[in-house]
Amino acid sequence: MADASVRPARAADVAEIARIQVDTWRVGYARLLPAEVLASVAAEQAEGRWAAAVAAPPSPRHHVLLACEGQAVVGFVAFGPVDPDDSDDAAGAFAGEDEPPAPGAVGMVLILLVEPRWGRRGHGSRLLTAAVDLMRADGSTHALAWVPEADAASISLYGSAGWEPDGYVRALDADGHQFREIRLHTRLD
Repeated sequence: MADASVRPARAADVAEIARIQVDTWRVGYARLLPAEVLASVAAEQAEGRWAAAVAAPPSPRHHVLLACEGQAVVGFVAFGPVDPDDSDDAAGAFAGEDEPPAPGAVGMVLILLVEPRWGRRGHGSRLLTAAVDLMRADGSTHALAWVPEADAASISLYGSAGWEPDGYVRALDADGHQFREIRLHTRLD
């Protein structure tokens, strides 16, 4: 394998992040969503959101990291603290623990994608490890992620790192088509 690394995203990476997101969704979610829904997602629309996430994140605890193989960007992860509006729901993931997380100590992986053609080379694991390391450095003691219920590859990735489903499920609407996500959680200490 060529040189593999993880680095912070820069403004010059925004178009590539958007392209990877759209291309990966079209391949990886082809079984989850109708073709017309996936075809309606455009990289140009995603670029604006990614430009803001990279250049002006909502907090110092929000990050976007890239997986690289040589000079090629092959995947990315975006993460930050759980939104304060969702903190009560997030606490439910850890309700059975002797020491539930302190307010503000729960991190959230918002999205983690590796282009399918670059899959099975450890890029997803490197991204997840780097995200967890930064969440810890930012003061998180616990972490959550929502993953499509039918996305066996992502569930396997998180599971191999010790993340487990906590029983929460949500249904998302994509242009009138619903799909389900499950919530995974882990302790970071």
